[in-house]
Amino acid sequence: MTDILFREESYAIVGAAMEVYNQLGNGFLEAVYQEALAIEFAARGIPFQDQVVLEIAYKGKPLQATYKPDFIVYGQIIVELKAIKELGNNEQAQLLNYLKATNLKLGILLNFGAERQLERKRLVL
Repeated sequence: MTDILFREESYAIVGAAMEVYNQLGNGFLEAVYQEALAIEFAARGIPFQDQVVLEIAYKGKPLQATYKPDFIVYGQIIVELKAIKELGNNEQAQLLNYLKATNLKLGILLNFGAERQLERKRLVL
């Protein structure tokens, strides 16, 4: 159900990321892609928050450790950026932890470091 519910939003997010990749290619640091993607989201009217600090609780008590995902888009989708050769289990685990911490259901991993094209993964909690 969530997969279908967020389909249009996911297409919009990935479309914006593909434009950034087409303009910049690979080889930059993650921060460059994050700034460019924020510009692209704004240009397309895609609502987003970047670098939101998420508190984590243990048995109802807040921890000092926090999470800071790259973007929360449409108020309900976590978008995490990478600029590495290829996505692996660690990157997926990081995004799943963000989803658990926020109780959000959908996350999108975007890797701008892949050589031929933007690498992307949708993860549903």
